[in-house]
Amino acid sequence: MSTEIGGRRFDWGSRTYVMGIVNVTPDSFSGDGLGGDAEAAIDQGLRMVREGADMLDVGGESTRPGHIPVSAQEEISRTESVVRRLAREAPAPVSIDTYKLPVAEAAIAAGASILNDVWGLTRAPGIADLAAAHECALVLMHNQDGTEYAEDLMDEVKRFLAVAAARAVKAGVPRDRVILDPGIGFGKTADQNWEVMRRFEELRELGHPILIGTSRKSFIGKLLDLPVGDRLEGTISTNVAAVLRGADIVRVHEVQALTRAVRVADRLR
Repeated sequence: MSTEIGGRRFDWGSRTYVMGIVNVTPDSFSGDGLGGDAEAAIDQGLRMVREGADMLDVGGESTRPGHIPVSAQEEISRTESVVRRLAREAPAPVSIDTYKLPVAEAAIAAGASILNDVWGLTRAPGIADLAAAHECALVLMHNQDGTEYAEDLMDEVKRFLAVAAARAVKAGVPRDRVILDPGIGFGKTADQNWEVMRRFEELRELGHPILIGTSRKSFIGKLLDLPVGDRLEGTISTNVAAVLRGADIVRVHEVQALTRAVRVADRLR
């Protein structure tokens, strides 16, 4: 299964692709938020591509626990110029990390070719229609308020993702451009995150490319008793495990280190 995104061909299953995180926020959980410094964000994105990133994910609102929501206009003001420059200068597709329709629209107008919706179309179903109309790839993440699950955790995660994917396909997004993310760190306790990691290969049953995002997250910090800045080894370990279980994309902060680790994992797989 392969598809073209932003003028670049992605052959799902041939190797794992690396998505570099560019946070244009003042309050990123990972400590890498660049606030309103668009030039720093652009430089970071270009450096990530040089280090091996296959795509870049630009975000203008933190989604960490306890974050302060910002308006769509504020999110646009933080991300629009960054997306425009990276779409023009980086030889890699640019993604916008948002669940707000106006932000997604502005990003597409600026050159984004991937929409990354952390609420899986539950907050703004129109994002699917937007992706279809502009031939964008669409990342749909599992998310929920709270960490209670009435049934088996992975069954509920898969059901949520299957419904979101069906909604996107019905709107006209080709199946190979619908990418699913189990939402590590979202609506889950640390133990639940580990269960999703252990059972990651079950997501292959859904028949879509799969993205994983574990970079610097708190379930790693809790296990190792380490602050955000010291979680690289844990990030590498979880991503290698995901690759061996079938991940197609890893979303990361430390692109160079993870690109090297992923290449080794790909060879083993």
